[in-house]
Amino acid sequence: MKYQPSELIINADGSVFHLHVKPQELADKVILVGDPGRVDLVASHFDSRECEVESREFHTVTGTYRGKRITVVSTGIGCDNIDIVMNELDALANINFDTRDDYPQHRTLEIVRVGTCGGLQPFTPEGSFICSEISIGFDGLLNFYGGRDEVCDIDMERALINHLGWKGNQCIPHPYVVHADREMVERIARQDMVRGVTIACGGFFGPQGRQLRVPLADPHQNEKIESFEYEGHKVTNFEMESSALAGLSLLLGHRATTCCMVIANRVAGRANTNYKGKIDDLISIVLDRI
Repeated sequence: MKYQPSELIINADGSVFHLHVKPQELADKVILVGDPGRVDLVASHFDSRECEVESREFHTVTGTYRGKRITVVSTGIGCDNIDIVMNELDALANINFDTRDDYPQHRTLEIVRVGTCGGLQPFTPEGSFICSEISIGFDGLLNFYGGRDEVCDIDMERALINHLGWKGNQCIPHPYVVHADREMVERIARQDMVRGVTIACGGFFGPQGRQLRVPLADPHQNEKIESFEYEGHKVTNFEMESSALAGLSLLLGHRATTCCMVIANRVAGRANTNYKGKIDDLISIVLDRI
């Protein structure tokens, strides 16, 4: 398939449109972070750096860590940005920018998102590390892609919709449920992370049940989410990117999971904004295990 210039936009220097990264600058192992400033924190662990690119909220560094070539990319906040980053990373890996055709052999990326989240259970207090073995998308993004039903857990979706009372609600994007790569979850989480069910929301306030000056459509939404259980799984945390990463990775043939540190426990009503040192601990663990 030949991709038209309007569909795959390539800059004059041969880099992909938003990230401004060139194909040869992408490693097979990728760490995604939301905050552009966190890229330097990850890269501070590298033994060497070979390239660095900054474009809008997308900051990219490729280097080596203990013999492993790794690319770290900031995505900004939200599943919409993950849509950009994942499609452009896949294009860098699997499309020949000279001919605009797919390479004959697929290249698989191994991707871990490292970020922060809000805990939703008593067993996910501030400071906990959660590895998302299942992600639930409240953002609706994957519903725009063909093949979404083949990569989603339809039965769990139905159970959640019934539990939340969303059946027939035309105002709510249809949630989607995606499992992370099992081997990566085993390797990254090991025995020192909670293996969680993560909801990725389309916003930080109302979609996550926070009310300031605008009332919520359902003031009891978080209580329903916290009480939901499916085949022994409970929802452990809120964040804003994991579902799009898990879903697009499956559709594009990549392997991914998300690891987050809890900085606020919604059940207890507590938050800790002094988490910089602890997030560096999580980064070190992921770098060792990726």
